[in-house]
Amino acid sequence: MVRRIPILVAAAISLVGCWSAAPAQARSAVLPQPGVTYSVLLHPPQGEPGCEQGIERGQLRGGPRLVIVGASFTAGVGPGPGRSWAVLLARHLHWDAVVYGDPGAGYVRVGAGRKGPVGAEIGRVGLRALEPSLVIVQAGHDDIGVPPGLERAQVARAIALIRAQAPRARIVLLTVFAGRARPAAADRTDQAIVRAARAADPAVIIIDPGAWRFPHVRDGLHPTAAGSAWIASRVAEILLEHGVRPARAGGAVICDPAWPSPAARL
Repeated sequence: MVRRIPILVAAAISLVGCWSAAPAQARSAVLPQPGVTYSVLLHPPQGEPGCEQGIERGQLRGGPRLVIVGASFTAGVGPGPGRSWAVLLARHLHWDAVVYGDPGAGYVRVGAGRKGPVGAEIGRVGLRALEPSLVIVQAGHDDIGVPPGLERAQVARAIALIRAQAPRARIVLLTVFAGRARPAAADRTDQAIVRAARAADPAVIIIDPGAWRFPHVRDGLHPTAAGSAWIASRVAEILLEHGVRPARAGGAVICDPAWPSPAARL
């Protein structure tokens, strides 16, 4: 259970004002219509319920629930806090969401904040209490070079953890982002993830971003704000093909410890 981001409804602000610093192309594809307001959720006095606990109890909304765990792309490296593809996807779907990313994390690697590997992130978010309809795991790049057998074992373990704690959830794996150049080692890691996932659960939805082209920051790997919006839109399109649709009405609560204000309600 993530308990390090307790929150309190603090203010309602204009969506346009909050995102005015982001390029227009980064906003238009996935964010709600201009003028919609949402509340920023800030840190309350110690002992108040946290964001995830509010979702669990149905206090904040009670709609469909999404959990996304992963590495730097999920944490918002590149576009900045609050602009990760994961947050934008949750906004697009209007689903309550918990987003948990640690740069450098993989199915094997522990990550810069040592919150990984992915199995540890899955255990930390509290799937059993959240009862999500959809769980997305974004990982693979940071495991490039890991022996394929070890990678397959850890992928199978992650899927088993999700199945044990959220048996009704659909599982999506967003695999290796390889940057502008895709080395052979990236393909080997990607293949290990895909094979392990299909063997563990044939119903898993696999999204391979290896051939995607989107705007990058200088490192050639991570997306700009526009690139992050493109990724969110592409993931949303693929999910729609698999029957995952946005909620028709209402807002959504997004819990994301990468934000300066860790959660937002649309």
